[in-house]
Amino acid sequence: MRTLIKISKTIESAIEEALLELQVERDDITYEVLDEPNKGFLGFIGSKDAKVKIIVSNDPVDKARTFLKDVLRKMNLNAVIEITRDKDDMNIEIKGDNPDDMGVIIGKRGKTLDSIQYLVNLVVNRNRNNYLRIVVDTENYRKKRKETLEKLAMKMADKAKRYRKSIKLEPMNPYERRIIHSALQDDMSVNTYSEGKEPYRKVVIENK
Repeated sequence: MRTLIKISKTIESAIEEALLELQVERDDITYEVLDEPNKGFLGFIGSKDAKVKIIVSNDPVDKARTFLKDVLRKMNLNAVIEITRDKDDMNIEIKGDNPDDMGVIIGKRGKTLDSIQYLVNLVVNRNRNNYLRIVVDTENYRKKRKETLEKLAMKMADKAKRYRKSIKLEPMNPYERRIIHSALQDDMSVNTYSEGKEPYRKVVIENK
């Protein structure tokens, strides 16, 4: 568990400086005030800064890494986990030397990878006020899948316009449905919407 002692003019400024240095959010930490700030006599004589101990008690990166290591161990897979975080986003890349192992992680049409991503989101965002959007990827699967779905969206939109009817796509997760909607949002000849209940919710492309 990471800790940091920070000295600043106020308790709040000490906390903010620590958050920047540790690269974590307010939800990730607890703190202990070691010394209260004191303005001193006449506002400056004998003045004392705040001294605060910051404890990273809910580090989302550590939680994600620990959970994934356990999952991969139980799947009997050897892989390296690389995690980058940028404010409200966390990107996790699973890397390994064996393409077959990475194929197992991806699963049929990415279903295993999606399940792993869903579970990591649950584990990391439990008891957090500030939701972290987490994407788990391996072998650049997400980019390849995005390109495939964008091509599918264009092809099915052309079909809807050519035959003047609505086209229903196969059930997709929310992430993949957003790709379809986004790919066709500037096409004024079609509308897109989602119908059905999870996990069988699907995108409908209709000719205007």
